[in-house]
Amino acid sequence: MNETPDILCIGAVLWDIIGRSASHMRAGSDVPGRITRLPGGVAMNIAMAAGRFGMRPALLTAVGRDAEGEELIAACRALGMETGFAYRSEDLPTDRYMAVEGANGLIAAIADAHSLEAAGARILAPLRDGRLGSTARPWTGRIALDGNLTVALLREIAGDACFAAADLRIAPASPGKAERLHVFLGHPRAVFYVNLEEAGLLCQTEFADSATAAEALHARGAARAVVTDGGRMASDAGPHGLVSRTPPEVLVTRVTGAGDTFMAAHMAAETRGMAPGDAMERALQAAATYVSGDNAL
Repeated sequence: MNETPDILCIGAVLWDIIGRSASHMRAGSDVPGRITRLPGGVAMNIAMAAGRFGMRPALLTAVGRDAEGEELIAACRALGMETGFAYRSEDLPTDRYMAVEGANGLIAAIADAHSLEAAGARILAPLRDGRLGSTARPWTGRIALDGNLTVALLREIAGDACFAAADLRIAPASPGKAERLHVFLGHPRAVFYVNLEEAGLLCQTEFADSATAAEALHARGAARAVVTDGGRMASDAGPHGLVSRTPPEVLVTRVTGAGDTFMAAHMAAETRGMAPGDAMERALQAAATYVSGDNAL
């Protein structure tokens, strides 16, 4: 890719191993279904969706030089992503994520992102050594940051001058990692993309709806808070006030990657100059199309 990227996706790029069944499942279920292996990870999913919506993504991540890593990098390039800024390690294996989904949603998942955590700040080198930016001339474009990074690295990013001019969009990766994002509360350029549960964890309470959650998270220090709630109303609170929209009703056939699709579509819509309400509607439609299985991520 010769063009300058217009979004940097920082975080997990790995292999998704997903088992899906049309049956309702519970702990201990043994049912027929399909098992797939696809490029995944929050940063990867956002980059894939961003590319599909007309953006030019670059990946800042850690990928091993093992056979799985070479295959993964080749798949990323084939999908139109800039991989030249990724940290490639001889010693660290390529990360993986495994999930099981039933007709009743996500049953269980395990994220093995140990190599990304071990690489640490080395994945940020292009933003510091002049290739994409530096302290003197920080990156001024959009950054999608995922919560798979360690607390220490997220804290470092929150105070790093190399990120001071960026349009910083943050996703927690999972409810279990939402509280890592506390370090960005009070950051003047941090936009939070969270679901209702994650908003509650960040605010140390429970919310009945996305509007209340978004306004509370904004009041707690998020420069802007975009809160989704599955098939129910989603909300966006910030300097523009509060915007809420309800997603279209669809038959849900998959859930892994839906939030990343929503976030990428929302960013792409705003890149085109859409107003907050229109951007929200476009993103909810994209997420609904994704979970219904009408397109691939």
